[in-house]
Amino acid sequence: MVVAESIIDLPLPEAEAVAPEASPDALNDVRPIPRVSIQAFCETDGVAKPIEKAGLDRRMAKAHLRVHKGGIRAAAEHFSSAPTPNLVILESRFAPGELVEELEALADVCDPGSKVVVIGHYNDVTLYRDLMRRGISEYLVAPISIADVMEVIGTLFTAPDAEPLGRSIAFVGAKGGVGSSTIVHNVAWAISKRFSSDVVLADLDLPFGTANINFDQDPAQGIAEAIFSADRMDDVLLDRLLSKCAEHLSLLAAPSALDRTYDFAGDAFNALIEAAQRGAPVVALDVPHAWGDWTRNVLMRADQIVITATPDLANLRNTKNLVDTLRKLRPNDPPPHLVLNQLAMPKRPEIEPGEFCDPLGLEPIAQIAFDPQIFGKAANNGQMVVETDPKHVAVAAFDHIAHVLTGRHEGRKPKKTGLLSRLRGK
Repeated sequence: MVVAESIIDLPLPEAEAVAPEASPDALNDVRPIPRVSIQAFCETDGVAKPIEKAGLDRRMAKAHLRVHKGGIRAAAEHFSSAPTPNLVILESRFAPGELVEELEALADVCDPGSKVVVIGHYNDVTLYRDLMRRGISEYLVAPISIADVMEVIGTLFTAPDAEPLGRSIAFVGAKGGVGSSTIVHNVAWAISKRFSSDVVLADLDLPFGTANINFDQDPAQGIAEAIFSADRMDDVLLDRLLSKCAEHLSLLAAPSALDRTYDFAGDAFNALIEAAQRGAPVVALDVPHAWGDWTRNVLMRADQIVITATPDLANLRNTKNLVDTLRKLRPNDPPPHLVLNQLAMPKRPEIEPGEFCDPLGLEPIAQIAFDPQIFGKAANNGQMVVETDPKHVAVAAFDHIAHVLTGRHEGRKPKKTGLLSRLRGK
């Protein structure tokens, strides 16, 4: 929220103005912030709280942010005996003339290489231009939102000519055997085929991954080499490790071998995922049903999350736990997407979809019926469902998921037809 192009000198009233909460969509285009140090000096809670919340965002994971009480004078006193960080954020309720004078005192103790952002309470274009002439990086007018904070930080520390990053989409099952891998494989295929968009599919289940089988691939190298060479991960190495599945779909296959154990640090996959995002618009992550530092970190940092569940009590409990945990880990992101899979399995008691979704506060983006014949045939042949039966109802579900995750327009949501409708008597 940059100062408006009008000559106004109106302070906000003494009562703090509070900016409306930024919608998750407002943060969609914010790139991850690099490893920078930031210190903020705030006079009001209305400014301090959005900055603190921005510091908790997944896109700020590498940055180091501290928020102090007090404005420009507190900053000048602090930096008189301490080095200045990469970015100093200052809130001031001083009138324009006094604000400029106070900044002069700060200039004496501020390192030349540090950037400074001022958050003021006067919407004054003359002040704005004066501050820009004096080397201030940006001037914002309170109230501010999380999106304002992150946008200005991203603008200051991201090269304007940097290539856009691809979106990472993590797929995880609420329970083992619910078909999450089948979903991610077919959706990745749908995105690459329907939109002619490059997709990198990474099978993160190193001991038991099935992507190489489902795509009938047997690459000599894959994701294991990428993880164990993380210190030298770059675009060249990644290209060498990728296996081509289709014109726009590349695979990082899991070794699916038990000749070693796979215990990873929390950030083990970060370098790989970032490299993949630099090279493809979509990075689909097949996350195993496990809970450790690295799976938690992958889910926390992903741009979108898809949880696959089947309609029973254990799945409901696990999905609820996942949704609640992810909301805490990702406070500025929308909730995960839900796919209900293997519905209407003969002789299995099930929770109705409406009853399943109500405690989650989610609507499923797809409901896929249990059909072991077509899914089993596709898996055994190393094919996607659309290759085995292009007219199968599940193909429409995969296409719909692809539209939702990429934000592409789709005419209408697929109807619940075929096996699921017949078994439910609809």
